[in-house]
Amino acid sequence: MRSQLDDHGGLRHLISLDGLSREALTGLLDRAENYRRFPGQSAYEGRELAGMTIANLFFEPSTRTRASFDLAGRRLGAHVINLDTQSSSRVKGETMLDTIYTLEAMNTDVFVIRDSEAGMPEFLIDHVADHVSVISAGEAHVSHPTQGLLDVLTIRCHKRRFAGLAVAIVGDIKHSRVARSTARALQTLGTSDLRLVAPAPLLPSEVEFSGAQRFIHMDDGIAGADVVMMLRIQKERMAQSADLDDAQYFRQFGLDARRLQRCAADVLVMHPGPMNRGVEISSEVADGPHSVIREQVNNGVAVRMAVLAAIAATLTRKRKPL
Repeated sequence: MRSQLDDHGGLRHLISLDGLSREALTGLLDRAENYRRFPGQSAYEGRELAGMTIANLFFEPSTRTRASFDLAGRRLGAHVINLDTQSSSRVKGETMLDTIYTLEAMNTDVFVIRDSEAGMPEFLIDHVADHVSVISAGEAHVSHPTQGLLDVLTIRCHKRRFAGLAVAIVGDIKHSRVARSTARALQTLGTSDLRLVAPAPLLPSEVEFSGAQRFIHMDDGIAGADVVMMLRIQKERMAQSADLDDAQYFRQFGLDARRLQRCAADVLVMHPGPMNRGVEISSEVADGPHSVIREQVNNGVAVRMAVLAAIAATLTRKRKPL
């Protein structure tokens, strides 16, 4: 696999947070903070991507990630193409690589790709042209790097630190690309008290999430936590999903107001979405004063702008003169 960084240390591709240094992550978070705008404020309008074309290729359903990449590209001055399963020639049997080559021929500079096939982003960075970049918008159960970045940005904006924080990730961790990327980012940035809380069948293998504590009882796992991130049960990825009882799961692993009292007084409640209210989280908590779920969505635009701007700076050095 080609490196995600170029020879000068600039961001060339982004398909995983594995291998990125604390300095690299902090640089992206700093850039994202400059792009943050809040509801009611005027959106950022820049020219960092002027003359560039981004193709958003989403072959799995998405609302937040797709919309935020679209907005991020446009707010930085790029031309944006959006394709999904139904609008792509892949429904006619075209391979992903032929789709990429077709769009490369139209002077596409950046491909943002969500696909259910593990290894697809890595495969593509080994085959795209030298002047083209690939960003993963979610790879099977493996990784979701921009979600990991927006999660840690949200935590940093409130806590201003990562060392000394107790962070609990609760739910279907086994099938969660979000959990993998967010955990990686947290550990790189200095979080040592990372807790995985889930029914035993939904915990990942022992070789994953090195250094994290594992809990099969919710009350123990979230005790004193500074941050609690709830995850959706991903029934579409689970062969045993028909055996799950939503009401029983909520009783054992749902976050409600009673359980929230076990956490730190200033706990942050997070969720990558989409939420199943009444299954992993109550509406009272999701919409309550500790929730930063909508702020995560807002930060998603800023993070994706930061990633695109960093990649654009790298590509600019490689562009051929007219």
